[in-house]
Amino acid sequence: MLNFDEEIKKFQRSLEVEDAEDTIYNNDVPDISDLISQLMQEAAASGNRNRR
Repeated sequence: MLNFDEEIKKFQRSLEVEDAEDTIYNNDVPDISDLISQLMQEAAASGNRNRR
């Protein structure tokens, strides 16, 4: 039978996971709420220009 405690002690994370984790956390990509806010600001600014 497997001894899960022993197996967990032997566990080592893959370097690929570490690289992916760093890339994901260090990437400054806007999320959907940032994009919606930006679109609303642009629409409001555009609406103000069209009213003049």
